[in-house]
Amino acid sequence: MNETATTQTLLDELRWRGLLSQITDEEGLAECLNSGMQTVYIGFDPTASSLHVGSMMQLMMLRRFQRAGHRPIALVGGATGMIGDPSGKSEERNLLSAEQLQVNVDGVAAQMRRFLGFEGEDGFKGENGALLLNNFDWMKGYSYLEFLRDVGKNFPVGTMMGKESVRSRLSSEAGLSYTEFSYMLLQAYDFVYLAKEHGCRIQAGGSDQWGNITAGIDLGRRMIGQQLFGMTAPLLTTSDGRKMGKTESGAVWLDAERTSPYAFYQYWINVADDDVMRCIAYLTEIDKTEYDELAEQTASNPGGRAAQKRLAQWMTELVHSTEGIDSAQRATQILFGGELGDTPDSQLREIFADVPSYEVTAEQLGGEGLWIIEALQLVALCSSGGEARRSVKEGGVYLNNVRVDDEQRRIVPSDFGDRSIVVLRRGKRKYALLSKSS
Repeated sequence: MNETATTQTLLDELRWRGLLSQITDEEGLAECLNSGMQTVYIGFDPTASSLHVGSMMQLMMLRRFQRAGHRPIALVGGATGMIGDPSGKSEERNLLSAEQLQVNVDGVAAQMRRFLGFEGEDGFKGENGALLLNNFDWMKGYSYLEFLRDVGKNFPVGTMMGKESVRSRLSSEAGLSYTEFSYMLLQAYDFVYLAKEHGCRIQAGGSDQWGNITAGIDLGRRMIGQQLFGMTAPLLTTSDGRKMGKTESGAVWLDAERTSPYAFYQYWINVADDDVMRCIAYLTEIDKTEYDELAEQTASNPGGRAAQKRLAQWMTELVHSTEGIDSAQRATQILFGGELGDTPDSQLREIFADVPSYEVTAEQLGGEGLWIIEALQLVALCSSGGEARRSVKEGGVYLNNVRVDDEQRRIVPSDFGDRSIVVLRRGKRKYALLSKSS
């Protein structure tokens, strides 16, 4: 990571990207950053063994600070994850066991290394190497009585009750448990601990964390007499206010086992025109000049989807490396008629997850094989033999994306190769799958 950006350049960049939602003291923060390398932290909730698209806003924020010469701390909430943050939640989450939390922490930590250069790892050299910390390490030995004496006495209940995250839950049907009410104390103490042990003076987060961040700043003033700073970025939402990173099948994960590079790539390719430029500003390092060019192309030729293609390429390469983007783009080419090559069953089934399919028996494939005209009807690409013949004659039928010229063509076991499925296509985009019965 290069220390190439000045403080003013960093703040200006965050501003044009729309990433400055709230700042506790902008003038003071600027002076702090101008005084030399600073340490900034963001907390990540380990409720799963993988981060998802919503986490990328904060990962990229830490990455921007590091590239500007500052030291990032990625704090995994092994302790606070046992409690659950009530901010933005309508009901209390299920509490996780220590064993499951450790599995989640390990998974999240591995993914963070794609975004940040960690101290002493991967040949990173420089004073601003990132740190990966777990707040369970300093909370596990802290007794309840000691915590109340040291931290609790510095927390006015009236101040806590005034936080939006607390007020909204108190007035909800689900209410707010004492466990969740205590979350703010734990997160605030994290800030104080990091300030004492690592010289961390800045906490960042999503706008839903404003109450927790300001609580930590107030605790720092009371406990250690230090001026700390906080800033938030907007949440990653669509133009109509819905959280991004969700599909009909669930969250879009950074783990390739949960969300494949192809599905990840397709998610960004299909971002709406109203949202794509904001995603580029929030989530990528594409500069202002290219940003403006993409915005102009989107306005003049939205059908070309230039911005979506660039966004998908940038994001997939960052998260899944060069191999991931190559795999995703190859899969996309198959969807538009490219050669299947050695693409495995699993990826073909994912590419064509929503198309009709039909299972053929060994008897149907035996002997002379399955007649192409019959196959087109079995998978409902054609409603009759006559329609199927016309489609073949007009050059509109494809087997494994290779045009079928002979209406007498038979589908035989060798067409499957090492796979258990073949792909049938009629026209440009009407697909179906034939699968061999096991």
